Amino acid sequence: MNQSKLQFVAVKDAARKTGSLPAEKTAKILNDIADALISNSKSILESNALDLSRMDPKNPMYDRLTIDQKRIEGMASDTRHVALLPVPYGEIIEERTLDNGLKLNKVRVPLGVVGVIYEARPNVTVDVVSLCLRSGNAVVLKGGSDAKDSNKILVDIIHDVLKNNGVNPDIIQLLPPDREAATDLMNAVGYIDVLIPRGSKGLINAVRDNAKVPVIETGAGVVHTYFDEFGDINKAIDVITNAKTRRVSVCNALDCLIIHSSRLKDLPQLCSKLAEKQVEIFADERSFAALEGKYAALLHHAQDSDFGREFQSLRMAVKTVDNLDSALDHIFKYSSKHSEAVITENEEVAQRFLNEVDAACCYLNTSTAFTDGAQFGLGAEIGISTQKLHARGPMGLKELTTYKWKIFGNGQIRNS
Repeated sequence: MNQSKLQFVAVKDAARKTGSLPAEKTAKILNDIADALISNSKSILESNALDLSRMDPKNPMYDRLTIDQKRIEGMASDTRHVALLPVPYGEIIEERTLDNGLKLNKVRVPLGVVGVIYEARPNVTVDVVSLCLRSGNAVVLKGGSDAKDSNKILVDIIHDVLKNNGVNPDIIQLLPPDREAATDLMNAVGYIDVLIPRGSKGLINAVRDNAKVPVIETGAGVVHTYFDEFGDINKAIDVITNAKTRRVSVCNALDCLIIHSSRLKDLPQLCSKLAEKQVEIFADERSFAALEGKYAALLHHAQDSDFGREFQSLRMAVKTVDNLDSALDHIFKYSSKHSEAVITENEEVAQRFLNEVDAACCYLNTSTAFTDGAQFGLGAEIGISTQKLHARGPMGLKELTTYKWKIFGNGQIRNS
């Protein structure tokens, strides 16, 4: 029996008691984890420095991999916030009594054992553990080799907290960072109840295409913002700049600005703050002409491959359209169904956009940077689902549960 299989057996057995932990117990554990993150900051930063030493700082993933004191404090704060949220398991979603006297309760229960495959984002380790503990789930983590030292120290800290609270640490498993472990996880039928990939489009596609266990697809973020002919330029400047530059490596960052042709004269002003941030622009012919000689940062002619591209860097495409229908067509063709936005003061345009765009999150006059479990009031998030079964958008505690029926009788039998 290989290492992964041993871990699957251990977590499956330990998971039976996870869903019955009292809410007060999981709250204490999460607060203890938050305390331990702060008190072990030095060790976390040292482990993270080892990971960073193996990665080129120019790599778009470098920012995601980086842990600093502020991010440790952020992880601790998010963990404390999850501890304050009501546990979802045990909630009666629906109840009714049949004509024969049977009482039916539809009750929220944990998924069981949640597997998560993710790349160079060690903060995901803490987010996932927090949400799984509070929702009554056990978890198997498969982080990337880029973050192996960071993930290990974080899981070691969490294991110590679980032991100190009298909880079996086997409910949290960290698999080896090699590819074989990822294959084992994708094939862990009977041990893993659901598998959630978080990372690049390549990773997500590989998991979706090869896993034998159920998968919740958290799609890559190819994000558009459409500046309509009725858009407010002052709102748009700040919204677009924030969506593009707040954190360029995250999946809700803006990749393509779509602009109505009647507003091309405003494009240089619209991009003025982007120029200050040194954002490279890949513009189609009409938008290139509007920006040429008026954009202080790098300006390029767009290629077909620049549309539908998740840049994860200070780069962005610009597409010119002549009407709302053309904007909707462009989004339909290139969207990853993650987050899409429109900037307009026209009610009809706003409603059509919000109703017709097929994405998990559709925004009006605001930044797509808000696609985030914490921002939605979910605490942390385990991922942003772009599929339509079970969950869609940021996935918090309730999205980590399913339900079962409890049927209460008094000797009834079925005669037909």
